[in-house]
Amino acid sequence: MNRSKYYTDRSGFTSSVLATAFLCGWLGLFLRFAGGAMAAENPGEWSRFRGPAGAGISSGATLPITWTDRDYRWKAALPGKGYSSPVVWGEKIFITSGDDATAKRHIVCVGAADGRVVWQRDYESKTYKQNRDNSYGTSTPTADDQRVYVYWTTPDEAILMALDHSGKEIWKRTLGPFASQHGSGTSPVVYGDLVVVGNDQDGGSFLLAVDAKTGETRWQTERRADRAAYSTPGVLAREGGMEELIFTSTSHGVTGLNPRTGKVNWELTNAFPLRVVGSPVVAAGLIVGTCGEGGTGKRLVAVRPGSATQPPQLVYEMKTSIPYVPTPLAKDGLLFLWGDNGLVSCLRAATGERVWQEKVPDSFFGSPVWVDGRLYCISKTGVVYVVAATEKYALLANVPLGEPSFSTPAVANGVMYLRTASQLFALGGTK
Repeated sequence: MNRSKYYTDRSGFTSSVLATAFLCGWLGLFLRFAGGAMAAENPGEWSRFRGPAGAGISSGATLPITWTDRDYRWKAALPGKGYSSPVVWGEKIFITSGDDATAKRHIVCVGAADGRVVWQRDYESKTYKQNRDNSYGTSTPTADDQRVYVYWTTPDEAILMALDHSGKEIWKRTLGPFASQHGSGTSPVVYGDLVVVGNDQDGGSFLLAVDAKTGETRWQTERRADRAAYSTPGVLAREGGMEELIFTSTSHGVTGLNPRTGKVNWELTNAFPLRVVGSPVVAAGLIVGTCGEGGTGKRLVAVRPGSATQPPQLVYEMKTSIPYVPTPLAKDGLLFLWGDNGLVSCLRAATGERVWQEKVPDSFFGSPVWVDGRLYCISKTGVVYVVAATEKYALLANVPLGEPSFSTPAVANGVMYLRTASQLFALGGTK
């Protein structure tokens, strides 16, 4: 509500699980995760929902545990309202929002150094019925070194578009109508020279990869129609350097797919009887995904990936005390579940054994991120909660931002960017 922002894991799926961009010919830096650990990353990039590989983990940043209003580097006002998460490439921050009255969409570029608006592009739209906890700026954009990519939907059309870093529109695709009870929320990702989006909806559904430079279709994989899913795809690094895109949805369960061809390598169907909002994560070599309804997580599965010769295997599952909208986070053999109702759990990622479970007194749509051994997560009321990411529970701080937030933080160049409905805050680094 990246947001799920009804749903980004805003959230977008409020917001929002893939690699960051690298240059044509498979050159450049490819970021991935396996077993909750990530490869080396460029600290100046947080190019998609939940950052490098969608793992929600920042390397090399040192942030305060608690802070006051005087500690922010800057604050920036944003147009309209939005639940998407910010993405960062170098000295530019890209973020989306929308106008509640007119449904006009805004794509905004903010300077990372001072918070000034570098450029803003506005797109007319029309209002439509969506969940009361959704917005017209819920899908988190994604970026590479050349362009920023945005995906949004109306009942009449789903739109995928690219702008360069100066705000010039490069290409725009209309993908047909989008049928959903709750509105828009899925976030796109960059994988190599592809832009990938999961178009799982109540109507005609498919997974799509387009050429990042031209927007032309590279592959399209048809899907069964079921409840619209708001999860952002992930990347599984296999032995021998092979990689798979991981998708989760009600209609197809957990899917491992060849990122170059769109061919399905394996699938665990019937994994999710209800709506999928949170994004898949890789934890101890397993793929963890969740589903739910009515603001409550109803099933979590941990799946051993399949292969050409072996079907996928359900290793463990949970049916209580799990998140619906927030995406889990895996680090150092531990799996952290941050529930919509504030119930936070630490599990052994490989087995599902509970290490601890405690209640944070708030409600959440945004997902946690990991920085320097701590989890940072913004509540729906706009309070940043800081919890120790260790085998012993400790609530370290809670800092109010002043207005509601359904967004997930971004961290780049040692700075954390915190998004509320109408503001962007920069914390850390050098003032």
